Amino acid sequence: MRTQTFSKNIKLLRKRRKRTQDDVAHALEMKRSTLSGYENNVAHPGIEALIAFSKYYNIAIDTLVKVDLSELTERELSQVERGYDVYLKGSKLRVLATTVNQDNEENIELVNEKAKAGYKSGFADPEYIKILPTFQLPFLSKQKKYRTFQISGDSMLPIPDGAYVTGEFVQDWSAIKSRQAYIILTIEDGIVFKVVENLLQQKQTLKLHSLNPLYDPYEITANDIKEVWKFVNFISTNMPEPNEEKEQLLHTVNEMKKDIKAIQMKLEL
Repeated sequence: MRTQTFSKNIKLLRKRRKRTQDDVAHALEMKRSTLSGYENNVAHPGIEALIAFSKYYNIAIDTLVKVDLSELTERELSQVERGYDVYLKGSKLRVLATTVNQDNEENIELVNEKAKAGYKSGFADPEYIKILPTFQLPFLSKQKKYRTFQISGDSMLPIPDGAYVTGEFVQDWSAIKSRQAYIILTIEDGIVFKVVENLLQQKQTLKLHSLNPLYDPYEITANDIKEVWKFVNFISTNMPEPNEEKEQLLHTVNEMKKDIKAIQMKLEL
């Protein structure tokens, strides 16, 4: 473990929060001398201590021990401290570019159809993100980060072509849940909206499924993924297409009920 990096990081984070060693030691339920030993690189933390520091600062253990936070820009470090640390083993630290309103609350940036091509290359550029339209949805949590993307095509029917889907930023890809919908930014295909099967632990891939059965599922590698957003809602001016199979089933059931009723009437006679 890179204990020198870890020591520098926990000291830097404590001072940025304007906490004393006594404050942090009390919060982590450890002796101040133990904390001092960690900060001065004369003691090496065990896994329980690493977990405690990770939870306290809301920063991944990998980041605390492998990334020298003092080398980040102020904007990048601020993003990490606010929970947008998406360090994935085998890759370098990626920090989400985002914007806030005049009250310092996170905006929901809108990536419409015209902006999708630019977003593929400009997603990590704060200057590009800054020019995207922004809005607020008051029923969403102010403690989480959201972004809205316009989708195209019919692969996710009954969610119609041209709908705006809003996603919650996923910082830990291991938390991606199978059989749930996600908006994923890929190197190869740009923005895709699919139901996901998480195979990262077994194969370092995600298997993507469409709601429309005409489209076959396919896999993408972790190296092809740039961002992941968990689907939370969609907005559309179009009515969803009717479910033809369900309508046909209901029609068949109603016809059967009529036949049964007719048989019952004949038996009563």
